[in-house]
Formats: sequence, structure tokens, C-alpha cells
Amino acid sequence: MKIYLTLVFLLTLSISAFSQRYSIVGRIQEAGTSSTIPNATVLLLNDGDSSQVDGIISDLDGKFEIKDIREGEYILKIQYLGYESYFKSLNMTQDVDLGTINIRQEDTDLEEVTIQARRSTSQNKSDTTLFNADAFKTMKDASAQTLLEKIPGVTSQDGALQAQGENIGQILVDGKPFFGTDVRTALQNLPAEVIQGIEIFDQLSEKARLSGFDDGERLKTVNIITKPNRRKGQFGRVSAGYGTDDRYLAGASINDFNDDRRITITGLSNNVNVTDFSSDPNAQDNARPQNGVINTNILGMNYTDTWGDKIQVTGSYLYSSRENIGQEIRFREFLTSDDSDQLYDEVANDVRLNNRHQFDMRLEYDIDEKNRIVFIPRFSARFETENSDFFGETTDGTNLINSVENMRTAENRDFDIFNRIFYSHKFDKPGRTFTFRGRISENWNEDRANRLATNQYFVPDSRTEIINQQINRDRSGSSWETGVSFTEALSEKSQLELEYEIGNRLNDSDQLIFDVFEEDPTQPEFVLDTTLSNTFESKFLTQETELGYQYQTEKVRMQAEVQYQNAKLDNTQGFPDPFELNRRFESIQPSFRLNYQITENTSLNFDYDTRANEPGLRELQPVVDNSNPLQLYVGNPGLNQSFAHRFRMRFRSNNPETDQSWFLYAFSSFVNNTVANSSFIADEATEIQSGIILEPGSQLFSPVNLDGYWDFRSWSSYGMPLDFIKSNLNINAGAGYTKRPTLVNNEYGFNNSRRLSTGISLSSNISDQIDFNLWTRMSFNNVENTLNPNLDNNFFNQRARINFNWIIWEGFIFRTDINHQVNKGLSEGFDQSFTLVNMSLGKKIFNNQRGEISVNVYDLFRQNNNIRRNITDTYIEDIQSNVLQRYFMLTFSYNIRRFAKGTSEEDYRDLMDSGDDRRGGRRYNN
Repeated sequence: MKIYLTLVFLLTLSISAFSQRYSIVGRIQEAGTSSTIPNATVLLLNDGDSSQVDGIISDLDGKFEIKDIREGEYILKIQYLGYESYFKSLNMTQDVDLGTINIRQEDTDLEEVTIQARRSTSQNKSDTTLFNADAFKTMKDASAQTLLEKIPGVTSQDGALQAQGENIGQILVDGKPFFGTDVRTALQNLPAEVIQGIEIFDQLSEKARLSGFDDGERLKTVNIITKPNRRKGQFGRVSAGYGTDDRYLAGASINDFNDDRRITITGLSNNVNVTDFSSDPNAQDNARPQNGVINTNILGMNYTDTWGDKIQVTGSYLYSSRENIGQEIRFREFLTSDDSDQLYDEVANDVRLNNRHQFDMRLEYDIDEKNRIVFIPRFSARFETENSDFFGETTDGTNLINSVENMRTAENRDFDIFNRIFYSHKFDKPGRTFTFRGRISENWNEDRANRLATNQYFVPDSRTEIINQQINRDRSGSSWETGVSFTEALSEKSQLELEYEIGNRLNDSDQLIFDVFEEDPTQPEFVLDTTLSNTFESKFLTQETELGYQYQTEKVRMQAEVQYQNAKLDNTQGFPDPFELNRRFESIQPSFRLNYQITENTSLNFDYDTRANEPGLRELQPVVDNSNPLQLYVGNPGLNQSFAHRFRMRFRSNNPETDQSWFLYAFSSFVNNTVANSSFIADEATEIQSGIILEPGSQLFSPVNLDGYWDFRSWSSYGMPLDFIKSNLNINAGAGYTKRPTLVNNEYGFNNSRRLSTGISLSSNISDQIDFNLWTRMSFNNVENTLNPNLDNNFFNQRARINFNWIIWEGFIFRTDINHQVNKGLSEGFDQSFTLVNMSLGKKIFNNQRGEISVNVYDLFRQNNNIRRNITDTYIEDIQSNVLQRYFMLTFSYNIRRFAKGTSEEDYRDLMDSGDDRRGGRRYNN
């Protein structure tokens, strides 16, 4: 019996000892500074034979945690490229918190070792996905955009970069804004080599970040984390080229980084359709070509700094001058209420010169630990001249109904000022806060135009009408909004918020249209057309009271809110017929949000909110717009608010051990009283307003409130590495359905569209000597009209791209960018497929290989084209635009690289010039 009890006792002790596990936590930063070091390698080694027991990568804040460590003696090793390795002996008998660990930059080159282990591509942290930049190989002189496009879930859709199914709205660099919301300029002004990691997340509004309560406003954001040893120095790129047909390009981007103080200056001048500075030799890298032929001049600057210990400031200024010479062919099928057809063909020419100044700033003042102020001003000014003409014809499919020939010259000026300020105070009691916010904006628009139109009507009899007008349009608007919110902690896990907000929007519009009589060309007579002129003022006052409740645990965050809104809309017309229209609206707007961290690397987010939206000034203004005399438009001052129910779901999952990742996104909205366009097609001459006649076959569009709008969109992405070809594979698919209510000749119906899409991409991860990115995306579309089944239609679109770069031998580099597009099911003449081929052959020069001379060809086979389809509630249209076609160019470029002490030339060469395979491991100095 004693032996039995002894064995049970020893077994119990052994089980207890075996089950006892501990953890190590710490935070890594650079010695002598407060700069954290993300993505450092943290290894736990056995003290006896130095074999690896466990390992992890530090997160964005430099933090790490190793769990489930058995009792015993170990060695902790931390290593990071360009820094001295850190060693610490540990005797694990309890949980260990190492606090802040400082590591120093190396002063001498030491022997290299290679750690053979898979470097995790990404990791999830709440609603943020962090990607390790060095897990994606790029060429030596690649831009941040090239690197970003290799990341799973990032695609280019209709010329806009998307991440996880949504357009990217802004770029941050180390958490600070970079060139405002100009995403492409920001990405092209940073080389890939300075990037340590890339975060993709949905940034909450300023108010939500200060108060801690989510208001549903989000902006898809990319935060670029720079390498600590690349945060001090000068780097950038300059390039210049000249080619056939007098094509030219000259541009420069220069960055001066000194820890917190960062200055970027960029400039560009060209006539080859490059609208933003590009560090990529094949600059036209959009899947969709630009419309028209564009001459661009740009000068921009971005500034970021910390003033003292309490103030952080970022600001950017961008001047752009663009001349666009455009030509378009347009074909529309209008929705009709019977089996008859109403078709419209148009050929248009347009020359526009646009000069724009834009200034953005953000100032954060941390008064003390409890008080904070954020001030965000913005200013823009735009000056545009227009010289355009178009010729349009309306038919019933066989017979000509009417036609118009229109010429227009115009000068437009727009000024916008937008200022926001936020103040937050934290009380001594945790969870108790007070937040104040204010917004004020002013805008002015001045349009001066002259128009000469010749209209021909063929039903019932042929007749001609000539319109000669001078148009003076002046608009001004101002708005203000202020709100306060108070939060109170009910417990350690729950919090309550009370909020009040009041705001007003005032818009004033004066439109004066003069008929011009030129019996004596030296003294034209101007007569005010009272039927097309008016003065109109709209005021919209809103008051909102909101109560919210939030509950949060380690894995679950739940928030529910209910808002009461009282709105007052006052419309006043002073001329030609004075009238007032006053409306009152009341609405209850609930919302619910749930964030569930299923596992460390898997999360689910669900949002539901409601929103009331007021109509805009143009929709309210009861003045006829006859920009196209065959298709008139008049506003409706009696419009109501629309009310939307919106649902959104996101699912993220990644496996750090296999680098496989999943992302699912779905969005749906149901809108009551949506503002849709009604259309009226005249069978006979109809007076729509006093003195304004709608001729037979012509159309009148007017906004109305309709029920039944429904929109659904979904998108999914799956990514995984293909080690056998050292590449990354990404597969995506999506589905969408939009139900658009419409009113045609007072008959209610729907224009429904369905879309299924799928795509696949393969990006190389071989070395910095060879790089490719292959993708294809196809969509199947169906359009169904309940009023006229003759308009039902199926169409197909496929786009494919091959981007290939190869350093062939001793600095000779070959680049090609091939875009292929297939269209099927569009209107006659628009079912065109084309292949756009850009190619260059270059030679690296100078000892440091930073210079390059290259010969480039754009649109090698002269097939460039631009065709697109638009679906609205009143028509379906196909458009073909003119595009830039083949030219050759000789280009010189130079990469500026000058980093401060802490990165030696040997380190730089190791980073830039090594062509060996590092997919299975990464070099560290030991």
C-alpha cells in the first residue's frame, strides 16, 4: 500500500510539474531613442545546447510574448538587421516581464549566420492585419506601390487601389498622414526598401478615436512602418526622358528624414498621361488607361515633425496643372415604359485646363495626460477653363427623333475651406471622458459660360431651334456643426455614452441665363431668360441626441446605440416666382456593432447602422438645366430625406505557420425614400414650366423619392505561398446585386443588375534580381429591366496583367507591363478587345548601380483603348474614350540613397545587392 501511495504521489508531482507553464513578455526599442522595433526576431534557446525551443516576431509596438514555457533554464536572444544581438539568461520558475529592452546599432561588421525558419507573412491584431515587408521580394528600385500590390487582398479596380474589397482612402507613414488622401502620390514617393511592415485597417473617425465609441465612420487605411535604420537620411529618385512625337517626362521625389522630422518634395512635368509622380519606369501601370491625352505639371511637399514633447504636426501642399484633350463616343439605352426603344448616340470633344491648389494639415497638442486637442484644416482652390462640343442623336432604333449640336466655352472657379477641431478630457475615474468637436466649412463657386446649340426635331414635323446663351452661375455654401459627448464607466467591462450634436447647412445659388442676340456682332444684346434663371436658398438644421452602451472583454466588443434626430429644411426661391417650402423630419436611428476575436489570428466584425440623408442643392433647386437640350433636368424642392439600413461583415483569418490567409467582406443597404431620377419622354410638345416646352422625343429628368432600393456586395480573398516556385498565390471572388427603383412616364419599376467576379494573382518572391506579378480578373454581369424586357442584357469583362522585371546580366534590366482586356455583350462597336504592351530595356550605371539609362516603348502594338459601361436608374450606357498611343522614349534616372550613421555601406550593399534566396530564412548579424 505504501508503495502504491508513493507512486501516486510521484505521479501527481510529475503531472503537476509537466503542466506548469510560464510566459515571457517584453518590448523592444532602439537604445537612446524611443523608436520601437517591430518585426525583430525573438528566439528562446535551450541553455544546455543552444537549440531553439520557440520563437516569435515582435509586433508593431515592439512587443512580444512567448507562452507555454516549461520550467527550466533558457537563453533569450533578440536579433535585428543592423543591430547588436541581445542575450539574456532566464530561469523560468514564474512568468517573466522583461519590460523595455534596448538594443543598439552595430558599429562594426560581425560574422553572419542564417536562421532557417519561415518568416511569417502576416499577423492579425484585432481589426488590423500587419504584413512583414521583407516577406515580399521586390526589385531594388521598386516603389511602395509595387510592394503593396504583392500583398494578399490588394488589387487595382477601375484605376483605384483596393484593399480587402474597399478603396484605400489614405496612406500613413509611421502612423502619420502622408500627402493627405492622395494615395498614389504617397505610395510613389516611398521606395520599398525603407519599409519594415505594412498595416491595413479601417481607421475610425477622429471623434470615435477620442471618445472610444465607434460612430460607424471608417476609412480604409494603409500604415507604412519604416525600418528604424532608414528613419534618418536622404533618399528618393529623379528621372528625365524624351521621346518620339515630342513626348517628354521629368520628375523628382526627394525625402529628407530625420527621425520625427520628415520632409518630402515631389515634382513632375510630362505629356504622357502620368498624373502622379512615379518611381516605376513603366509609369502607366493602371489596369484602366487614362481618359484622353493629358499634360501634367505637379509640385508638392509633405512635412511631418514633432514640436517639443507635446505637439505633432503634419502638412502637405500640392499644386497641379493638367490639360486634358478628350474625345468620347457614347451610346445610351434609356429605360422606357413599354416595348419601344429610345436610343441616344453622342460624339464629344473636350479640352480642359485645370489648375488646383490643395493644402492639408493636422496638428495634435497633448496638453497633459488628460487633455488633448486635434486641429485639422484644409483648403483647396480650383481654376478651370473648358472648350467643348458634342453632337448627339436620339432614335427609336430605326427612325431619327431629334439631334443636337452643342458648343460651350467656360471658366470656373471653386474655393473650399474645411476646418475641424476636437478636444478631449479624461477624468481621474477610468472610463469617464468628455469630448468636444466642431466643424466649419465655406465654399464658393463661380461659373461663367457661353453656349451655342442647334437643335433639330423630326417628330411630328421637322424644325430647327438655335440657342445662344451666356450663363452666370454663383454658388456659396457654409456649414457648421458642433457636438459634445460624455462617457461613464459602469464597470471594468462596460461603458455608457451620452451625446448631443447640432449643425446647420446653408446654400445659396444664383443662376442667371441670358439669351444672346447678335444682329449687330459688335454690340450683342443680352436678354435675361426668366424661365431658366432663379435665385434659391436652402437651409438644413439638424439636432441629434444619442445614447450608447459598450461592453468589452478580451475577445468580445459589443456596442449598441440609439439616436434621435430632428431636422428642419427651409427652401426659399426669390426669383422668378418667390416661394417658401418648410419641411420637418424626425427619425430614430439605431446601430449595433460586434467585434469578436475568435482566436489570436481570427476575427469577426459585424456592423449595423441606420442613417438619414438630406437631398443636395442641385436636387432641390427647381430650375431647368438645358446643358443638353434633348435631355433636360429640373430639381425638386419637395424631396424628403432618405433613410438607409446598412449591414457590414468582415472576417479575417491567417495562419502564421503556413502563411495562409482568408478575408471575407459583405455589405448590404436598404434605402427608403431614396433619391432617384424619374424620366419623362414626351410623345408630343409638352409645357413643363411656364415658357419651357419639352419637344416630342425629348426627355425630362427630375429627382423623386422612391422605395425599394437594395444594394449587396461581397468579396473574398484567399492567399498562400507557393514555395516550390517561390511565389505568393492569391484567389479572390465577389458577388453583387443592385436593385434600382425608377419612374418612367409615371410607371414604377426596377432596373436590376447582378455581378459575379473572380480573379487570381501570382506574385514572385524569388529575389531582388527577378520580379513578376500576374493577375487576371473576370466579371459576369446581368441587367434586367421590369418595365421593358427588351433592355435585359448579359455582358462579360475580363482584364489580365503581366508585370515582369529581370536583371539579366551585369546591370542590364528588362521590364515589361502587359494589360489585356476582353469585352463581350456590350453595344455594337464597343465589343472590342485589346492588348496594351509597355516595355523597356535599361542598363544600371555608376559604381553604386544607382543610375539607369533605359529605352522605353509605350503601347508597342498600338492597341490601347478605353471602354466602360455605366448602369443607372434611367439608362445603360457604353463609353469609349480616346487614349494615348504608341511612343518611344529614352530615359535617365538616378536613385538617391544617403542614410545616417547606423547603416554602413556594407549593410546597404547587403540589403540592396544580395541576390541569394532568403525565402526560407533571413540573414542577421551575429
